[in-house]
Amino acid sequence: MSEPLARQIGSIRKNAIVSVCDHASNRVPEGVDLGLDDSAMQKHIAWDIGAAGVVEEMHRQAGFAAYLAQVSRLVIDLHREEDSPGLMPEVSDGQRVPGNVGADKDYRIKRFHRPYHAGMAAFLDEADPSLILSIHSFTPQMESNGAPRPWEIGLLYNQDDRAARHAIRFFEEAGCVVGDNEPYSGKQFNATMNRHAEAFGRPYCAIEIRNDLIADPAGQAKWAATIADVAARVATALQ
Repeated sequence: MSEPLARQIGSIRKNAIVSVCDHASNRVPEGVDLGLDDSAMQKHIAWDIGAAGVVEEMHRQAGFAAYLAQVSRLVIDLHREEDSPGLMPEVSDGQRVPGNVGADKDYRIKRFHRPYHAGMAAFLDEADPSLILSIHSFTPQMESNGAPRPWEIGLLYNQDDRAARHAIRFFEEAGCVVGDNEPYSGKQFNATMNRHAEAFGRPYCAIEIRNDLIADPAGQAKWAATIADVAARVATALQ
């Protein structure tokens, strides 16, 4: 049996809103040793804290089907291009990752990265979605430099900002503190949506949520409801 690189929740409905989550898990597959203890693997460097819970809540509340990664970003960052320097980080936010020093990058690409993206491509081809939500989370501040990140939620985009522009307005109307291509720019870090959305003209919202707001089930449920409402309004505005 092949190892679970991703899991799908919900039944696919054509021309509906779907979610994807590249950093949903801190799982380290059998045969990979990163040289880190469990405390390090619980931090944001290993996964996007709270993101999977938000995606699962959106499925429960609004019925959005979703595709979620099952491999830690420290094993291989599925939200990076294959030639990205950050694909297998040797240092992440000041934390050294010993098991990535000198590791076989080609092997991990073939074992994890390519099958994951092939699965996402099949999921999105079948769904033919009206809107893709790419869900991530970010820290209130970076451990490595302490720079504060005051936004509650951020919308990232590269060339196609159709959905993001509507979403920024709707989140602001809901009273949220919104980052426009913050806490970092989608013009630099947008690999999954560049590949699966922009390349096909599919509208998307790449959403970053501050992880202290979604660290528990109550916060995840609250933000899932807000995002699902905004997403439905965006999908309507794009028609």
